[in-house]
Amino acid sequence: MPMILFKAFSALLSYPTADMRAALPDIAAVVDASSLISEREKRGLNALIGELGEGDLLSAEARYVDLFDRGRALSLHLFEHLHGESRDRGTAMVELKRLYENAGFDLVGQELPDYLPVLLEYLSCRDMDEAHDILADCAHILTSIARSLIARQSRYAAVPQALLVIAGEKPVNAAEIKPVKEDRAALDRDWAEQPAFAEPAGDRPKP
Repeated sequence: MPMILFKAFSALLSYPTADMRAALPDIAAVVDASSLISEREKRGLNALIGELGEGDLLSAEARYVDLFDRGRALSLHLFEHLHGESRDRGTAMVELKRLYENAGFDLVGQELPDYLPVLLEYLSCRDMDEAHDILADCAHILTSIARSLIARQSRYAAVPQALLVIAGEKPVNAAEIKPVKEDRAALDRDWAEQPAFAEPAGDRPKP
């Protein structure tokens, strides 16, 4: 069943849990048995699987949050790369949800339709032609995510790289990407929640 590889990708890109880490040997077996990717992609994916199994669960969780929850360049919500927070994103979300529903799938839980692990789980239940077309449509986003992960020297880059290969696209040449160091303070400022209301006049500091 070649399509089960997409379910493995979905698990690898999801927030780490004890159950996911326990399933890593099975995920590695799926990767190794797949005919959809070459040995080069398999080596990268197995390196990621090895890293996810290292240390304790808290360390894996921290690495994940540090990457995917602190900057828009690495958001796994695909439409955020296209539309930001504009109204167009909502329209695209409705259309994607309708695609799932027309295929007989109803979203459960709180994840949005454009969350990459959700899309990959959907593709694991479809045929290769549809998977190829959808991945080709979002190849530019996958390329952007792969470049950002490579720049941060993250093994998670192996997943979008493999997806690009399956889509019939060239993977990102890691040798052309310069490593970057993120300004954590700037990221914290960018992602800080703004207050919903202004401070009462009496609580404002006097000039």
